Amino acid sequence: MISESAALRRRWYPVFLFFSVIVLFASCSVVYADDGHSLWLRYDLVSNKRLLQEYRGLIKSVDFEGNSPTIRAARKELKRGLDGLLGVTVPEVGSVGNDGVLLAGSYGSSPVFGQIGLKSDLIKVGDEGFVIRSSVFDGKKGIVITANKDIGVLYGVFEFLRLLQTNRDISHLDMVSAPRIKLRMLNHWDNLDGTRVYRGSSIWDWNRLPTHIRQRYIDYARANASIGINGTVLNNVNADPQIVTHDYLLKVAALADAFRPYGIRIFLSANFDSPMKLGGLKTADPFDPEVKEWWENKVKEIYSLIPDFGGFLVKANSEGEPGPADYGRTQADGANVLADAVKPYGGIVIWRAFVYAYNPKDRAREAYDIFKPLDGKFDSNVLVQVKNGPLDFQPREPFSPLFGAMTRTPVTMEVDIGQGALGGEVGLAYLAPMWRECLMSDTYAKGKGSTVAKVIDGSLFGYKMTGMAGVSNINDDSSWTGNIFGQANWYAFGRLAWDYDITSKQIADEWIRMTFSNDTSVIDPIEKIMMASRENVVNYRDPLGLNMLGGWSVYHGPWVDNSTHADWNSPYYHRADSVGIGFDRTRAGSDAVDQYHPPVADEFNSMKSCPEKYLLWFHHVPWNYRMKSGNTLWYELCYHYYEGVVGVEETEKIWDSLKGKIDDAEFNSVRMLLKMQHENAVSWRDGCVLYFQTFSRLPIPAGLPPPEHDLEYYETHNPR
Repeated sequence: MISESAALRRRWYPVFLFFSVIVLFASCSVVYADDGHSLWLRYDLVSNKRLLQEYRGLIKSVDFEGNSPTIRAARKELKRGLDGLLGVTVPEVGSVGNDGVLLAGSYGSSPVFGQIGLKSDLIKVGDEGFVIRSSVFDGKKGIVITANKDIGVLYGVFEFLRLLQTNRDISHLDMVSAPRIKLRMLNHWDNLDGTRVYRGSSIWDWNRLPTHIRQRYIDYARANASIGINGTVLNNVNADPQIVTHDYLLKVAALADAFRPYGIRIFLSANFDSPMKLGGLKTADPFDPEVKEWWENKVKEIYSLIPDFGGFLVKANSEGEPGPADYGRTQADGANVLADAVKPYGGIVIWRAFVYAYNPKDRAREAYDIFKPLDGKFDSNVLVQVKNGPLDFQPREPFSPLFGAMTRTPVTMEVDIGQGALGGEVGLAYLAPMWRECLMSDTYAKGKGSTVAKVIDGSLFGYKMTGMAGVSNINDDSSWTGNIFGQANWYAFGRLAWDYDITSKQIADEWIRMTFSNDTSVIDPIEKIMMASRENVVNYRDPLGLNMLGGWSVYHGPWVDNSTHADWNSPYYHRADSVGIGFDRTRAGSDAVDQYHPPVADEFNSMKSCPEKYLLWFHHVPWNYRMKSGNTLWYELCYHYYEGVVGVEETEKIWDSLKGKIDDAEFNSVRMLLKMQHENAVSWRDGCVLYFQTFSRLPIPAGLPPPEHDLEYYETHNPR
């Protein structure tokens, strides 16, 4: 949390929105095409005339107590939102009366709070939560938005505006909301030269910082605050050591200053070899006293410039990055030297579990095998960041067994908002269903009901620190994500990190209403294509538990087999041969199943009980194996590949039906991207079916259209 003065910490800051029967007339409003820059914060005039009049009648005057940068941001956002949504200027007043607003200080300093009775609810919401309530006091009807700290007021303002944007009833409000997870963070895989791991340019203009603060940075902070994101890692996990040099730290400090009013703390990815590459030391061994001293001095410098610096994110001993294993030390040894350096300042270290040895027996086992023995050996201010699945952000993976294994070390869940293995910005793939699939998975670590969600929110094992991180899909395009539906995943990440019990459908409904329209003739079809989209991608790329078919280079497909590292090649994972397909992770194979707790392990170990969506993840299955549908595995595999393409075709048809109902520019942009996704889906389907047919030696089921080209064509014409 952002530090505040002792006086500010003792107060609750209310916003009162008073009811009125005075009729206000709308000013003329002209709607201009939006290129996507406004995201879900468009604040267009409420189109429902009945609701518009109700809102105008209920919201007559506004005032705030306090004048901190965060309160000023909240005031500015509320004015911006109400002016746009209501089409009138709602006055700010500061006295009790017909048009007045009662200003109050700390709880109990005014009889108004006693009348409303907020104390018990404010105890529940902690530092970041808020209360929104309709009430009557001093004979006035009003709405109060209040919190224990300023940031809670800002979050409450965004929630109130969301209610108006989505056309909800605000006449009888009683909302008490607090985040389920403490650290809700974006990880930017952005390089200092302006490039990104994913498509597009970085939004950070390092050349102009620290002097030039773009409006885009403020809009970025607003968008994140609107969905409760409170942390951001500015640079790629494959970290350039230069990020912690003094010149760059001045730039980072300028961004921290811009983000601070919005409750966002800055984190940096650190290069483990920085003491050597920047400090001239001969080693980065975490046990070396000079290395420890170097990190302590560097951290002291960072906090002198950024007093609320969050800490470090580290990728070590993975994909060529340096780490403690280079010196015969454990991952805990490496994390703790940085943790000791930041601990006096309240900082934390987030240590990624994406660590593996090259050419392992089973890459999916690696994170567990390395980190489980270290449980309890990390310092108290270390979080281990675990990908949602055991491998690498695949379209579908079972949950990582580390979520039920680390009982004494807090683990945070890392997801990929950027859709790296789901078509990137070209693909329409709404990912809330994927993330909730993991969150709601039962680890059985303490019996039935021990969900991944309860692990990462700290309630299962008593973690004091909790977190959820998303690899950002934000770039410097005017639309932020290159595909407007990519914005939905950014939005969904923030909403789930705040409250993972919100359903995927609820989140989609909110986002569609805020981005496109409150008209059900628009909401229903878009919601339909969003909810089906991720499963479409799974079907045409990695059905029935297949994974990692993309290869390791610019060449994609299940045939890619040109790396010296076996586990960077597609055949390592699908294991297709004349007998069948799939990776044997049963007790007769790599025994990855026993990394899970017994009920889950037993279910996965049996071919009969293993959920078919994970079948080829855990089993090498004969081509003629009879599936629950009655089809052989080969037929079932083919049908899934073809169903994926049919799903994309259906999406195109539904989208075409919306022509004229949404902005033309947005409609045409999505239409073109869907055409590209359709082409990619056909390439994936046809290439995979032809390739796996070379092993099964079986015909494609009757009634399915044959591939247009031969296998050689698809091997040289890469799908995206």
